[in-house]
Amino acid sequence: MDEIEAAGYLFDMDGTLVDSTAVVESVWTAFGLRNGVDPGALLAYAHGRQAVDTVAHFLPAVSVEERDELVRGLVAEEVTRTDGIVEIPGAAELVDGLLSDGAPVAVVTSAPRELAVARMRAAGVPVPSVLVAAEDVARGKPDPQGYLLAAERLRVPIGECVVLEDAEAGLVAAVASGARVIVVGEHTSATTAGLPRLADYRGVSATAH
Repeated sequence: MDEIEAAGYLFDMDGTLVDSTAVVESVWTAFGLRNGVDPGALLAYAHGRQAVDTVAHFLPAVSVEERDELVRGLVAEEVTRTDGIVEIPGAAELVDGLLSDGAPVAVVTSAPRELAVARMRAAGVPVPSVLVAAEDVARGKPDPQGYLLAAERLRVPIGECVVLEDAEAGLVAAVASGARVIVVGEHTSATTAGLPRLADYRGVSATAH
């Protein structure tokens, strides 16, 4: 797939526009070891989900106050760790071209806004004016709320938008939203069956109609 055309573009952030794998694995592995949670299981579940949902899943016995404190600590550490964060190849050029052409573009991420902006800036990817972050929704991915909200803010019908996603939770959300969905990267599951796929954005052009 070399050409994409849609009325609106909704991008996930981590793994779709930005590669922060090294930082994410380091922070969450240390968190798992500190809290008696298997790091492998933790990372497999966490990808594409809000931190609060991941902590609640693996540490269900902690109070809401303790959970929120743990999440604040995780986010504070991740915000300061921008070493090794890079763009998914071609992402910055693609997003910049869409924004320069006036195309409706949004980012829909499970990360808090501060973290999302820090990672995108570190990777050199332009930050669009519409960014739906963790604090903007009551239900995170795999719920479609974030994608539906982004389409609403762009004033583009969700069925005329394309979502670009890399993780299972986000792909489930994207499909449920009613948008057209493109898989970015290598993730495969029943959810991805029949969906178009991009390895990255090199050689890809996108236009809005």
